[in-house]
Amino acid sequence: MELSKLTPPRGARKARRRLGRGKGSGDGRKCGKGDKGQRSRSGGTKGPGFEGGQMPLARRLPKRGFFNRFATAYAEVNVGRLEAFEANSVVDAEALKAAGVVKRVRDGVAVLGQGELTRPLTVRAKRFTKTAIAKIEAAGGKAERI
Repeated sequence: MELSKLTPPRGARKARRRLGRGKGSGDGRKCGKGDKGQRSRSGGTKGPGFEGGQMPLARRLPKRGFFNRFATAYAEVNVGRLEAFEANSVVDAEALKAAGVVKRVRDGVAVLGQGELTRPLTVRAKRFTKTAIAKIEAAGGKAERI
């Protein structure tokens, strides 16, 4: 058996219906669409969510909330996750990404205060919480705002 000689079994491939090709074809004249009406015409279907002219559900329900397109999104890192780095090393956005602590650095890194830190590190980030600064400095490190 060779790949170039493989063929589908008999009856597996069926010819498409050729509509509007005369009475003898069995699907001439009206092409199986019946008489008149919306569904007999080309493009005669309404989109999903159409409710026969009734106000669609998506438009009947009230709008809720607000999405600020200009909000800054930070990659958040807890102090406990910084234990992965060597003592006296510089931890910035690139180092966090290389270590796999952060997937995407959006508009910068925000360091949060959950967890414990035992080794001195120089942490460079856009934002720090007060507890994060206290824990970094208590371990003998520095928290530098960029």
